[in-house]
Amino acid sequence: MNLSKSARWLVAALLSATPMLSQAAELDGAALSVWWGVPFAGILLSIALCPLLMPGVWHHHYGKIAAGWALAFLLPFAAVFGPGMAGAGLVHALAAEYIPFIVLLTALYTVAGGIYIRGNFHGSPGFNVLLMLIGAVLASFMGTTGASMLMVRPLIRANDNRRHTAHVLVFFIFIVSNAGGSLTPLGDPPLFLGFLKGVDFFWTASHIFPETLFLIGALLAIFFAIDTWYYRREGVTRADPTPDDHTFGIEGGVNGLLLLAVIGLVLMSGTWKPGITFDIAGTAVGLEQLVRDGALVVVTLLSLKLTPPDAREKNQFNWAPMQEVGKLFAGIFLTITPVLAMLKAGMDGAFAPVVALVTGPDGQPIPAMYFWASGLLSSFLDNAPTYLVFFNLAGGDPQVLMTTLAPVLAAVSAGSVFMGANSYIGNAPNLMVKAIAEDRGVKMPSFFGYMAWSFGILVPLFVAMTFLWFR
Repeated sequence: MNLSKSARWLVAALLSATPMLSQAAELDGAALSVWWGVPFAGILLSIALCPLLMPGVWHHHYGKIAAGWALAFLLPFAAVFGPGMAGAGLVHALAAEYIPFIVLLTALYTVAGGIYIRGNFHGSPGFNVLLMLIGAVLASFMGTTGASMLMVRPLIRANDNRRHTAHVLVFFIFIVSNAGGSLTPLGDPPLFLGFLKGVDFFWTASHIFPETLFLIGALLAIFFAIDTWYYRREGVTRADPTPDDHTFGIEGGVNGLLLLAVIGLVLMSGTWKPGITFDIAGTAVGLEQLVRDGALVVVTLLSLKLTPPDAREKNQFNWAPMQEVGKLFAGIFLTITPVLAMLKAGMDGAFAPVVALVTGPDGQPIPAMYFWASGLLSSFLDNAPTYLVFFNLAGGDPQVLMTTLAPVLAAVSAGSVFMGANSYIGNAPNLMVKAIAEDRGVKMPSFFGYMAWSFGILVPLFVAMTFLWFR
């Protein structure tokens, strides 16, 4: 039985078990051993190693490899816990997490990909800093994904006559795809979940603004020094492959309105609570989510319909990066299920040592440990549910967390957002920027090569932040 037939067999079996799904109990992380995390570790290692060890196989079959690890979790899980529990987990991963994630990501990718910024761009160190600073400001208002998709193409185009450009994209991921989204719930999914839980809209901006300013300022200064060194070392460069257009302008401007619509829909889903939910095979889905996701699909189709084809052609827009992210994150969202359940189990789960690290002998939470624990897990796990795990671990009461335990909530917020930059899979835009850059011919660092950059530059800054703000 090949992989495709196995997948069809599994789906058929789970569909036949649909009547049992609504009765399936919530997954008890305390009942799981650490071995259930092997498929998740497997897909992470595949993303890290396969492009290095077998690039041809990975390029053509990464979707099948991701599906293989998903089946490596689902099939044994269905055998041990029954098809009802396995089906409930699959439906929850799809309906509550993956579909909203991929619909929003597709809308932002499509809309931003239809905006062509025309102008006389040359990738000097100063101009690159300016583009990243603009992207960082935009990230807190249109999300790290929206800002990344909007700004990455002008940045690549500005530097396409330079020999060394990978470091430019690495710092872009640090600054625009992560740190810039730390000030509002619109910026990054963890903060949006906190907003849904009752954290005030401007609380994060008022409590981690100094940390954000420090991190972005330090990264821009370090980048300017490194890029200046590369720029001077390169000397005379080859002719620009994209001849300059001296007239600054924006083509596909209708997408600017559609981008505002996306932001409005995200805000709507967090503030409009009609109290109407639908049970989808055991997973409760609110009317606001269905309205948001349906409207985002309409926005995506409108963008494809209304954008002048010439704007997308100039952006070299294609679906390859979106396909890669969609397939890989489908496997990640599914195999991560038992890992998050074990974390949620707290001291009763397999990851009890992690939980013990964040609590002092007096039973009080330790902000520095919350910063590092939420951050390091967000480097490799989905940072949104990781934020929720530590939010609940600290008590889960937004009024207490915003006042008495404000240092703890600030630590969790900063760790979940900032340290998503530590790896390609820490935050969805990271992988999308990498895919777009590679599609445009930029030789990006490998999984571990990128982490050499992040651990060499980001970790010392995080250590400094710990002593300055999270002691």
